[in-house]
Amino acid sequence: MQEFFIPCDEIRLHAKLDMPEGAEKCPLTIVIHGFTGHMEERHIVAAAKAMNEAGAATLRVEMYGHGQSGGRFEDHTLYKWVTGALAVVDYAKTLDFVTGLYLCGHSQGGLLTMLVAGMKRGDFKAIIPLSPAWMIPDGAREGNLLGQGFDPLHIPDMLESGERKLNGNYIRVAQTIHVEDEIRRYNGPVLIVQGDADEAVPLEYARRAAELYADAELVVVPGDTHCFDHHLEMMTGAVKDFLMRQS
Repeated sequence: MQEFFIPCDEIRLHAKLDMPEGAEKCPLTIVIHGFTGHMEERHIVAAAKAMNEAGAATLRVEMYGHGQSGGRFEDHTLYKWVTGALAVVDYAKTLDFVTGLYLCGHSQGGLLTMLVAGMKRGDFKAIIPLSPAWMIPDGAREGNLLGQGFDPLHIPDMLESGERKLNGNYIRVAQTIHVEDEIRRYNGPVLIVQGDADEAVPLEYARRAAELYADAELVVVPGDTHCFDHHLEMMTGAVKDFLMRQS
């Protein structure tokens, strides 16, 4: 395992690179956590391990305002996450051992995966959104997000998210994003995995995404939650099988 920081504008993004055993050249999967998350969460580590077992290196990265990366949580927006992800992709493309590039994200990281895959569609052999939270822009436009109601035309300067505060600019930015546009741009293979007892993201969004993508597979984990608390092995098994079929 190598631990380092990837520069992005005036901040640094915390990253860890793990190689599959014995590999000199192999594919690389960029793995991104979700809202309030970090790279050491159980489901993120487990997904990365499954990818290593499938023969792919993994680059786990913490986005703006999360984990050990730069920036304050309350100032993060989807635009800042997109900028960070683009910098990570550019970095990954400079690595000599990489034979192909994949992108995986959980929750808000899954939404980010959908956006970046459309923006840089020629760079990825396949993508893996896990419990993708692409209801965020809809909630921002409708005035219902983060468990709170608000006037979408008069957004407060600060919102409370649990014990954390979040700048109203997060909402303002999210209102401008239309995920469907980037979904339609990406034509490569897609694996979406989500539990049917997800308490954070309605499963209907995963079903809708699977219909919109040109080549998508949806794996629904029965009785499982947003972070795969009950049947983690079903998520990791689906990820491992999918990556092995891409080689």
